[in-house]
Amino acid sequence: MSPHSHLRQFLVTLVIVALVGVALAPGTALAQSQTGTGGNVVVEAGETVDEVNAFAGNVRIEGTVTGDVNAVAGNVVVEDGGEVGGDLNGVAGTIEIHGHVSGDVAVAAGTLEVGETGTVDGVLEAGAGTIVLDGTIAGDVTVGAEVITLGETAVIEGDLRYDGDLEGNTDAVAGDITRDSTLGVDLAPVIVPLATWVAAAYALAANLLLGAILLALFPRFSDGVAARVATDPLRTGAIGLVALVGIPILLVAIAITVIGIPIALVGMLAFALFVWVGIVYGRFAVAAWALSLIDVRNRWLALVVGLVAGAFLTLVPIVGWFLNLLITVLGLGALAGGLVAHRRRVSQPESDTGVTEAASGPR
Repeated sequence: MSPHSHLRQFLVTLVIVALVGVALAPGTALAQSQTGTGGNVVVEAGETVDEVNAFAGNVRIEGTVTGDVNAVAGNVVVEDGGEVGGDLNGVAGTIEIHGHVSGDVAVAAGTLEVGETGTVDGVLEAGAGTIVLDGTIAGDVTVGAEVITLGETAVIEGDLRYDGDLEGNTDAVAGDITRDSTLGVDLAPVIVPLATWVAAAYALAANLLLGAILLALFPRFSDGVAARVATDPLRTGAIGLVALVGIPILLVAIAITVIGIPIALVGMLAFALFVWVGIVYGRFAVAAWALSLIDVRNRWLALVVGLVAGAFLTLVPIVGWFLNLLITVLGLGALAGGLVAHRRRVSQPESDTGVTEAASGPR
């Protein structure tokens, strides 16, 4: 390969890693731009932004947002000292308010908590699995949840309209308390798929980053992994299955002895990394084989196609899980085979190393 080809490959790798890294990194910069997608969106303490619109893993408000916060995320948290000058609108697994929201709050979440230091100047409308109110809400509260708990420090200056099991300090409500069965909302059909998609997106980004690093650092070894899956899938799968089942059993056996516990713990971490690399290599190798059937041979394209297809398979019940397991077993077998071949090659006398398989070790 020419020096220009090496440079081009390096630059492509660098760009891919940088893009994936940005997608995974905490999103302070995204918050400053007022609109964020991916990663974590954070308005740090002492920072002021006009508005936050985010589709992200986590949204954390530690500083000041002078306008609205609109978020679809795994978690949305207004920290103690955080300020939201407008409304807070969100769909998330967990929403916590420990700071000050000047406007209204309208949210759907698995869990909603207004902490002791949390204050909402407007009305609060929410549908959630569990709601805990310990802070101050100046307006009316309309909530539907399985369990609604009013803490000892809760203050609701308006009326409370609710559906669900109401527990705790009902004296906290200055206005009327009314149960309204029409408020019951089953959030599972909305929250569960959303959480599944967010988790799949994060796993895809992490796998892309790991895959890019592997292809950049060990291109020949990665090609060897793909070749093993394509040329001898049965033997490769068998090796992978033995590794997937045998290594945990071996680690448990080691952990039985007191002196073996720390060794087993380190081994478990190494095994987890081994499985992760096997997942990435498995999807990459199967995609490389599939693309070769239409005479397309590009390892980077194979990586993206394999990991995206694998991510979609995780969303398919039973069949998708089973196919991903098979692919992972193939990846583990090819990875283990490649490492063993590399070990043998480097242990051979220098005079014998001229005859090796094409991709027998990390390079």
